[in-house]
Amino acid sequence: MNIREFMQRRSRLAVSIGAGSAILFGIGAAWLTHRHAAPQAGNKAEIEAVVRDYILAHPEIIPQAIDRLRDRQSRDAYAQNKAALETPFASAWAGAEKGDVTLVMFTDYACGYCRTSLPDIDRLIAGDKKLRVVWREMPILGPGSEIAAKAGLAAARQGEFQTFHQRMFATGQPNGDKVSAVLRSMPLDLARIQRDLEGPEVMAELRRNMELAGRIDPNFATPTFVVNGQMLKGAVGYDALKQAVADARERAKA
Repeated sequence: MNIREFMQRRSRLAVSIGAGSAILFGIGAAWLTHRHAAPQAGNKAEIEAVVRDYILAHPEIIPQAIDRLRDRQSRDAYAQNKAALETPFASAWAGAEKGDVTLVMFTDYACGYCRTSLPDIDRLIAGDKKLRVVWREMPILGPGSEIAAKAGLAAARQGEFQTFHQRMFATGQPNGDKVSAVLRSMPLDLARIQRDLEGPEVMAELRRNMELAGRIDPNFATPTFVVNGQMLKGAVGYDALKQAVADARERAKA
């Protein structure tokens, strides 16, 4: 386990413990209230005893409650940031221009799971004419990721994001030489690309993506997919993504 993975696991554990404590305290208070003994300030020991007894009898409720809490927090964060999440940067999108569902993918060119997910996204777009996919560059895996993300956004400003996206992932782990080769293979204004790589628009987009990622999940990793408030992490596969889109359409009818 590397340092980054350790810090992520420790952060997740802290979140789980904190959420679990709050949930269990609420369970104890609710149980006492149900028994017509509403908890007072001095009843902490009684509440703790109730919580301990209840959780020993029903340990399965902790992960269930925490998962439900995280799902609600994710949907709240999505609602607050929906427009920013679903508005693409230049041509960094595909599918239906005015789709009824938008799938947002946070991606990193050094991420093997992101590369694995490419065929799943292509298949979704080909088979669902009402779906829009928006990519958000998230270079968190090193210098090669960052230069590739900047180049992808610069290419997006010339309407060539998808071509760059596919070709860059096909080269394997990104570095400066590979990025240059991909850019030279495309019908681009390379002088403009050079200006845009460190230009205000590209840098602002990268900052915006980092901020959005932090808002929707403090333990962010790539790939992360967001579909109408539902968040999926990792190479979850075509079926899971298709189901998330179907679920989003069902929620829209409710």
